[in-house]
Amino acid sequence: MSTMDTLMNNEDLVSPGLSACQGCPAELSLRTAFKVLGPKTVLGVPPGCIAGVGVPGWGLKTGMKTPVVMPLLGNSASLMAGVKQAYAKIDPEVHCVVFAGDGATVDSGLQTLSAAAERGENIIYFCYDNEGYMNTGFQKSGTTPHGAHMSTSPFGPYSRGNVGFKKDVPLMLATQDAAYVATLCPSHVQDFVNKVQRATEVKDGLCYLHIMSPCPTGWGVKPDQSIQYARAAVESLYFPLFEYDHGTFTISRPSLRAGKKPRPVSEFIAGQRRFRHLTEEEIQQLQDDVTRKWNLLNKLAS
Repeated sequence: MSTMDTLMNNEDLVSPGLSACQGCPAELSLRTAFKVLGPKTVLGVPPGCIAGVGVPGWGLKTGMKTPVVMPLLGNSASLMAGVKQAYAKIDPEVHCVVFAGDGATVDSGLQTLSAAAERGENIIYFCYDNEGYMNTGFQKSGTTPHGAHMSTSPFGPYSRGNVGFKKDVPLMLATQDAAYVATLCPSHVQDFVNKVQRATEVKDGLCYLHIMSPCPTGWGVKPDQSIQYARAAVESLYFPLFEYDHGTFTISRPSLRAGKKPRPVSEFIAGQRRFRHLTEEEIQQLQDDVTRKWNLLNKLAS
C-alpha cells in the first residue's frame, strides 16, 4: 500500500477532539503513526504534552480508539515491555507502543528504555522531541540545544541560555544494539510512514523512533510554521534522517538530498524566540556541532 493509500484509507484511531496547541506536530505524528500501526495496538503515554491533551483521557473515556494506559514519567518502556510479554501469549501480532516526549524519554525514562533495548524487548517506542518540558513551563530537557533560552536555562545577565548540547539518544540506542532505530520528521511523510511500517515488521528486539516535533508555543514561532521549521531542521542537517537496522546505518533519502547543499543552521533557528539572543560566534558553535555529527553519521553509514 502506498503512503497516500495508507493515509487516505486507513482509519484515524485518534479522537478529533484533542486539545493540543495549534500547529502541534506531535498530534499529527501520533495520528500518522496509528494509521500505519492499526487497531491491534496498545498505547502507553506517560505524563507530557500528549497525555495532557487528552489521549489517556479521564475515567473510562480516552482519546484513542485503541487501548491506552498512562505509565509513570520514568517507566514507560518497562511497563509496555510487560504488556507485550502478556500479549505474546494471547496475540503476538498486537503492537505494544510508547509515545513519549523527550523529558520522559531521554531524561526520566532513559534507564528503563536502555534496559528494554538491552533485553531485546519487542516494543515500538516513539519519542516526540520538542526539545523541552513544554507542558509544564518550558524547562530545558536533555535534548534542548546549546544556547536555547528556556525557563531553567534563561538568557540574562548571568546566563547565555543552555550550556550543554543536545543528547543524541538515537545514536546511543543504536550503539546498544536496539534492533531498529530511526529518525522521523512530519515534514517528510513518505519517509515517516515507511519507517513506522518497518518497525511493525521487526519481531526480534526494540524499535526506537525519534521524531522531530517543533513546538510553536515553546519555540516562539507561529502555529502555521511548525512544519516549515521541521523541514528546515532536516534540510540544515540539524536533524538528519537515518535508520539503524540490525547493525547497519543508512542515511535516508531526504537527508541525502539535503546533504548536497545543506541549509545553514542559522536559517533553521531564524525567527525562533529561544535563539534570538545568540551572537554569530554562538550560532557558529551550533553549526560546528551539526557538522561534526553529520560527519560521524556519514562514517557510520559508509
